[in-house]
Amino acid sequence: MRSLPLPPSDLLDGAALFLDFDGTLTELAETPDAIRVEPHLGPLLGRLRDRLDGRIAIVSGRSLQDLERHVPVSGIAFSGSHGLELRLANGTSLPLQVPPEIHEVRDRVRRFAADRHGLLVEEKPAGVALHYRQAPEEGRRVSDFMEMLARQNSLIVQRGNMVVELRPHGADKGDAVRIFMSEPEFAGARPVFVGDDLTDEHAFSAVASMGGSGILVGPERETGAKSRLPSVAAVAEWLEAYA
Repeated sequence: MRSLPLPPSDLLDGAALFLDFDGTLTELAETPDAIRVEPHLGPLLGRLRDRLDGRIAIVSGRSLQDLERHVPVSGIAFSGSHGLELRLANGTSLPLQVPPEIHEVRDRVRRFAADRHGLLVEEKPAGVALHYRQAPEEGRRVSDFMEMLARQNSLIVQRGNMVVELRPHGADKGDAVRIFMSEPEFAGARPVFVGDDLTDEHAFSAVASMGGSGILVGPERETGAKSRLPSVAAVAEWLEAYA
């Protein structure tokens, strides 16, 4: 496995910046609601928005509604639910298609979690996630159960950091980046994606295909990113230096 360098200080010059949220802009927590958003984040994103002439977006697995609670910054594009929800910087939202079977799937996931201590169900607009950070010994059972539901209901299994999510076919974080890059404010720029999770690999591939660059956050691993920042704090420091 190759060792990745730090991203160059001028990487964002003329770039379009795409940022994951959990594990990139804020530290991971035991539950999604337990995160602590540092006070500097909102002002930092505002300065980056201005410096990049609006070419900035948050691309997360969280729902748009959840992101809005944590990132109250105007003039920034958002993608939630791994690319299934998109909202442009001007507030325009693209329509979300929810398969009817997802409601029954959510019920089955809730019943499964109710019988096992430490599991947390996170309902999303077009899917459902099952977290096992507080019960790591349940990881294999969670994975097997979610894979079974995916096969039975023609859904996609999306794995993350101590979480397995079911969602419809048709989008991922890479697709979200591609859609944003087709918008006038992003078009022609060089895309840069910063993220920590396996779900961010789709975005690393997307930006690479457009002549851009991915930045991995956290420990070394096999990745499509070209450079690495070791921690959330290092991400904040690197962005502050540019902003």
